Amino acid sequence: MRIAVIGSGIAGLASAWWLSQRHDVVLFEANDYLGGHTHTHTVQQAGRDYRIDSGFIVFNPDHYPLLCGLFDELGVASQPTTMSFSVHSERSGMEYNATSLDTLFCQRRNLASPRFWGMLRDLARFYREAPALLEGDDTGPTLGEYLERGGYGAMFRDEHLVPMASALWSSPPQGILAFPARYLVQFMANHHMLTLGERSPWRVVAGGSATYVAALRERWRVQERVATPVHAVLRCEDKVGVVTATGTERFDHVVMACHSDDALRLLHDADARERGVLGAIRYQSNDTVLHTDARLLPRRRKAWAAWNAHVPRDPSAPCTVSYCMNLLQGVESPEPFVVTLNRSDAIDPARILRRMHYRHPVYDHAMVAAQRRKAEIQGQRRTWFAGAYWGWGFHEDGIRSAREVVDALEATPADARYAAEAVTA
Repeated sequence: MRIAVIGSGIAGLASAWWLSQRHDVVLFEANDYLGGHTHTHTVQQAGRDYRIDSGFIVFNPDHYPLLCGLFDELGVASQPTTMSFSVHSERSGMEYNATSLDTLFCQRRNLASPRFWGMLRDLARFYREAPALLEGDDTGPTLGEYLERGGYGAMFRDEHLVPMASALWSSPPQGILAFPARYLVQFMANHHMLTLGERSPWRVVAGGSATYVAALRERWRVQERVATPVHAVLRCEDKVGVVTATGTERFDHVVMACHSDDALRLLHDADARERGVLGAIRYQSNDTVLHTDARLLPRRRKAWAAWNAHVPRDPSAPCTVSYCMNLLQGVESPEPFVVTLNRSDAIDPARILRRMHYRHPVYDHAMVAAQRRKAEIQGQRRTWFAGAYWGWGFHEDGIRSAREVVDALEATPADARYAAEAVTA
């Protein structure tokens, strides 16, 4: 079969890789590079080249089995990293790094702070009580509602849990408080995050995440259409048309591996089910800057961590995060490489190396409900949807969605599927 894949994030790359082993695959990408949020930059400092990531960074064998399997198949090397986490609050002046007792109390006054100890008690209680949310299958409260009902303190909410979740999902605080509490706890439980003890070891791709994209491209038989935005997808009974600036190409199937809202925009003949499912998944924009301005990291060097959340003085302002790439990628350099989300105005312009603009899905009850309806639209009219938005938004979710699409597409003959759709329509 001849199959189009639209979008070259992990879902599109994996779909193209597996499908091209048996079919004729054409991969369309609007950007001038393949990879989507797998984005590695070659930058110079003191006459030396460094490869620094700004999107996908970390994974681990326990929770990323499909991704690790792909890396093993491609011979992609990796190395251990740290997932240390810190918070600096302009609002209270508090600063801590949760790695060890020494860094947790790097601000020694916290040893005598009742509020700080209260935050730690709330943390232990949340780890103990939150798993009860996983019992039953109801949607349950939002995170904000759950914390209020449980009497959790403002310091635990505003200077630990919300900044941590904001860093994980690149989401503003209000978005995190609207997050379905059960969904968040399920993610934390699956990633062994509801414990104060030892957690799964994390790794990064040696030489930058884009190394695995290069390994794919060296081995696959895929026709690449880079810097080729798709304008529309036109569906008829026996073919699918993909419209670009150069014309319309016909395919037996199309895999929409772009953001769900982009997929809906491209489907000019979307039906009510597609509009209902894809239209319920919203996105937020995140301004992302790679730079060397150490002022965006915590003031105390002991508080520097891999993930550094910043809580602004204004409660309505977004909570931001700065990733210390030296810690994450094991880089030694005269000045730190930092990737900061949504705090661009605070960065010294002379220290900016790259500017990016990424979009991330917004997790709320409407999105979770839409995820459960995936089967209603998957494979209909020769159209398949792959993307991390079907899961928690991470790399393993994207590659898992690709695996499911490939297995389902190859299991059902196109003519039989279309005939079945006609009968049930």
